[in-house]
Amino acid sequence: MSNVTDNRAAGRFELTEGGETAIAAYRREGDAIVFTHTEVPPALEGHGVGSRLIAGALAQVRAAGLTVVPACSFVAAYVQRHPDAADLA
Repeated sequence: MSNVTDNRAAGRFELTEGGETAIAAYRREGDAIVFTHTEVPPALEGHGVGSRLIAGALAQVRAAGLTVVPACSFVAAYVQRHPDAADLA
């Protein structure tokens, strides 16, 4: 998960593997990170990259003391499947 970077200028968390980059777009609203879109390149689909991306992003959100608004369906499903992330939403 340490490979997940916060590209603040672009408003997205990124995870690059094999030359392809998965992204979780967000906007900051006060003390919350609103996740708006997650995109995993076709070459990375089915390998857990999206889940690793969101896990790493949520770890950074937690470390910053922020909360999460899962406007993206992928992030919402991740939070629902992982009770340890429920306190962030």
